[in-house]
Formats: sequence, C-alpha cells, structure tokens
Amino acid sequence: MPRVASACVMAAVAVASALIGGVAFLAFWSAAAVAILWEWQHLFAIDGAGRRVWAGALALVIVATFLAFGLPGWAVLALLACAGAVAGFAPRGWRVWSGFGVLYAGALLVSLAVLRSSIAPLGARAVLWLFAVVWTTDVMAYFGGRLIGGPKLWPRLSPSKTWSGFVVGVGCGALAGVLVSPTPGSYVTAMVIGLAAAALAQGGDLFESSLKRRFKVKDASGLIPGHGGVMDRLDGFIAAAVFAAVLGAARLGISTAGAGLLQ
Repeated sequence: MPRVASACVMAAVAVASALIGGVAFLAFWSAAAVAILWEWQHLFAIDGAGRRVWAGALALVIVATFLAFGLPGWAVLALLACAGAVAGFAPRGWRVWSGFGVLYAGALLVSLAVLRSSIAPLGARAVLWLFAVVWTTDVMAYFGGRLIGGPKLWPRLSPSKTWSGFVVGVGCGALAGVLVSPTPGSYVTAMVIGLAAAALAQGGDLFESSLKRRFKVKDASGLIPGHGGVMDRLDGFIAAAVFAAVLGAARLGISTAGAGLLQ
C-alpha cells in the first residue's frame, strides 16, 4: 500500500507540474534534482558529502535560474562549470564520481526544462509523452517478466530483469508514446523514437543497478515510502529525458526541443 500510494501521489504531482509549467514545473524538478544529488553524494563512504551537496544544490539553483529566464545554453555551461567546482570538494580519486553526480542530477532538470519550454501546447505534450513512454515501459517490463519469465537480461547487474520483460516493456512503452503524441507524420518514425526512448529508459535502470552494486547499497535512500530513493524511481527517466531533449534540439533547436521531438 505505501508503494502504490507513493506512486499515485508522485504521478499526480508530476503531471500537474507539466500541465502548469513555469515556476511550478522548475521548482518541482529542481527539488527532484537536489534529492538525486544528495543520494549520489552519499553513495560513497567518503568525508565531505555535506559540502558537496550544498555546493551542488547551489549549482542547480543557478542552472534553474538560467532556465527560468529562457537561457538553456547558459544553463548547460553553468552546469558543466559547477560540476567541476563541486568535484574539487571531493578527495583525490573521487572527484570524477562527485562531479558526475552534479551532471547526472542537472541533466534531468535541463532536459525537462528544455522540452517544456517549447511553444504551447507542444512543450507540455512532450513531457507527457515522456511520462507515458517511461512509466508504461517500467510497469509492463515488470509484469511481462513476471508472467513470461525466461532468460535473464543481465544477471550480474540486475538478477530479476528478463529479456521477456525488456521486450514487452519497450514495445508497450513505444506504443504508449504513439498513442499520446499528436498525429505524427509517420507512425513508423514515432514508433522508432518511442522504442529508442524506452530502451534507453531500461538502460538507465541497469546503470543505476550497477552503481548500487558497486557501492554495495540496496536503495539510493529511503526518501520515498515503498520505493527507496528518488534515483531509484528516476534512473530510467533521466536517460530517456536526455535522449528526447537532444533529439528535439537537434531537429528544431534547443528553444523548440519539445516541438522538434513530436512534430
């Protein structure tokens, strides 16, 4: 029950923020990014996590400020510079890991802000498309794996994931993306883009699984009842969001990435 209740609340707030946009949207995802940063910096059993979190949180506030003023290019540059600065607070040998945590958290914030800032209504629709693809992939991969079973996808990283779950999840996620997107010029193209985003979402999940195995933790934290940490819920979403933002920006420019993704 805590797991279901938490999922319903998180989904409702996420969708509401996407529909409202503006400061509310940036505030919600900035808070998520700070939570991810906090979890990342506490994965390592090294001193100075508090300093790195405070410095990283300040960096994310700076990034969010640039995004609020419609300056995504400056936001990306600030993120890169601040990641290097935060890395300097870590002991030698841990600086790359520490700096990458800022990039990882900031990538979520920048990608979603870039997609949402596109012309109405495509900005909100792009974010809702992302929700549909990633959430459907996660849910159907779980049920597909449990009902069908079969060979494991990558047992060394995630003993419970199966190839059947991966195929069912990615296929259903791509189909959900087609169903919620505006009428595409080509259903084949829309399906291919959805397949890529869904597959990357599963890849992001495996990446975090490998991270937790490396540092011998079960969950990133206990912030979300029944789910573990924010990273545990958004690992695949971050990978898919970055893909969607980069694809949209490559097609129509960074200021209209949401339109570039969907049109």
